[in-house]
Amino acid sequence: MPNADPRVAVPQTDRQYHIDLGPGELAEYILLPGDPDRTAKVAARFETVESQRQHREFASATGSYRGRRLSVVSTGIGTDNVEIVVAEILALVRRPTFIRIGSCGVLREDIELGDLVITTGAVRLESTTSYFVHDGYPAVADYGAVAALLEAAHALGHTAHLGLTATAPGFYGAQGRPIPQLPIRYPDLAEEMKRQGVVNFEMEASALLVLATLAGCRAGVVCTAYAQRHTGAFVEGELKDRAEAACIDTGLEALRLLAVMDEATTAAGERHWRPSLWPGAAAE
Repeated sequence: MPNADPRVAVPQTDRQYHIDLGPGELAEYILLPGDPDRTAKVAARFETVESQRQHREFASATGSYRGRRLSVVSTGIGTDNVEIVVAEILALVRRPTFIRIGSCGVLREDIELGDLVITTGAVRLESTTSYFVHDGYPAVADYGAVAALLEAAHALGHTAHLGLTATAPGFYGAQGRPIPQLPIRYPDLAEEMKRQGVVNFEMEASALLVLATLAGCRAGVVCTAYAQRHTGAFVEGELKDRAEAACIDTGLEALRLLAVMDEATTAAGERHWRPSLWPGAAAE
């Protein structure tokens, strides 16, 4: 690569350093779970599988779902990992569409364990995105991705809530969870976020939303409620399996709907999808 920027300083091959993927190996519509084990569960829902790879925590697969070519790439935990994955995907796919499928802790009492939370925007409690944008820059989900996720959840019979997410840079102190051996600076953080209308805590959404916006891409986020911060309850057993499955299925169906929405938008000669185009999109 004679024109490579020396500041990047990674091996110069056609494969991306961390995710170990090369040109043509990813679809334009991509699921991003955190847990690498979730990649295999997504791939098991594909009708056909083109490829499966794993390097470090970055497990990937590309295949066909309901006649659409889709990919899944795990990010691991945290916004720093999301930055790596998004940057390397952008080197391979010009304008990907991203849907994050994850888990979260919910702050509202009316949200049950196993319910879905669809992010409309995220509070940037992390610092990764500060290396890209001003501190006042918003982390906003794509409106079409939000609509597709809500429609997918409804079609599949899953309870879904919409709202603001807080993306934390850690699981314990960074989310106001007390640690016996370690003092934390913000023990009332969860209550403060709740007072500000935040619905849930997780650890990846704001980075995905900011970076996708900067790249001119679409991104959406759906998480399943694993923890209820008001009561202290945590999901386990069969309920956890069902909750994870609901999130995976909703993410896959949302990507399919976004592909159909794109076709309807193009057929109408429009630049942007709008709700009045939905009947054609939902008819497939």
